[in-house]
Amino acid sequence: MSTIQGNLPEPTLNDGVADGESDGKKSQSQGRIILRRFLRNKVAVAALVVYIVILVFSISAIGIGPIHGWWHYTYKQLNPQVNQGAPTLSLWPFSLGDHPFGQDRIGKDYFALTMRGIQNSVLVMIVLGVFATVVGVIVGSIAGYFRGWVDSVLMRITDIFIVIPALVVGAIVGRTANGLGAFGLAMLLGLVSWMVIARLVRAEFLALREREFVEAARVAGASDARIIFRHILPNAVGVIIVASTLLIASAILLETAISYLGFGIKAPDSSLGLLISQNQSAFTTRPWLFWWPALFIVLLALCVNFVGDGLREAFDPRQQRFSLRRTKEPEPEPSEEQAAAEMNAVNAEAAASRTPSGTSADADAGGASGSTATGADEENESGESKDER
Repeated sequence: MSTIQGNLPEPTLNDGVADGESDGKKSQSQGRIILRRFLRNKVAVAALVVYIVILVFSISAIGIGPIHGWWHYTYKQLNPQVNQGAPTLSLWPFSLGDHPFGQDRIGKDYFALTMRGIQNSVLVMIVLGVFATVVGVIVGSIAGYFRGWVDSVLMRITDIFIVIPALVVGAIVGRTANGLGAFGLAMLLGLVSWMVIARLVRAEFLALREREFVEAARVAGASDARIIFRHILPNAVGVIIVASTLLIASAILLETAISYLGFGIKAPDSSLGLLISQNQSAFTTRPWLFWWPALFIVLLALCVNFVGDGLREAFDPRQQRFSLRRTKEPEPEPSEEQAAAEMNAVNAEAAASRTPSGTSADADAGGASGSTATGADEENESGESKDER
């Protein structure tokens, strides 16, 4: 047994790390490991780049607040109709023209309106996601840590909000928030969008509060607030980030639906859902008024979803993305040196296994011969006793 145990490899700290992460420095921070896993996901990185490019492009085009952009029209400016409002964008030879996305029915530049809609939609996404995450983390952490009647009361309130359809609540909130703008609408929508994060955080706290480090902190005299925010919450940050990212992706769809129904952002301001709602009757005659906001809605939602998937795989390496190419690739044939090393290892194991078996065989043979000799002596003694009689 000691020989077999001596041949087993000793466990290392890098056994739980994915392939390639044990190279380089032996000890790395958890954040650096997560960043490396995320950067390996090319789809998530490309989606993040596209999302940032769209946001920066919309801000630089028409500006933000008192800062003016490089585009010479504003989203409130009325202009004479050019080419019956058709887009002047030309891909070959490339040319933007006066109105690359066309004009609406009253002559406003549709490129400026679309860029303003992107800004408001992204603002609603970020504010709603951050605010709902903060509320959900507070409710879930308190319910999961204290349990008992506190958990029961908070979870029953959460269940009441969950059973109400989000679109109905959003329409009522949007109707109430009429005139508050994109920021006020996002804050009120965040008040009715925190339930999923609260339940996820509660589940994490219920599992983490029984761990040894929490018991050690409690024995050391740490307060409940310190244990929640300094010891348990950092260990649940992975679940929180992933859930908030996916919440942001659903926020743009919620804002689009509310604005489409007429309960969201109002004119003269603009949002992507409002643009689709205002020009739905012109879908067959002037379809470009519908194409551009719909295209950016799909792009923003897909980008955030891909980034969320990448973050989930980075925080939980057990969830690996399926690759058809890996299943089709044949396994590489071992080299001559590897084959020789494997053969030597097999021969060594065979020799080691023969040594104890040979010893036992000799012992069995000796035991058998000894028993035979004893039997012969007994027969001789019995024969001599018969002769004497």
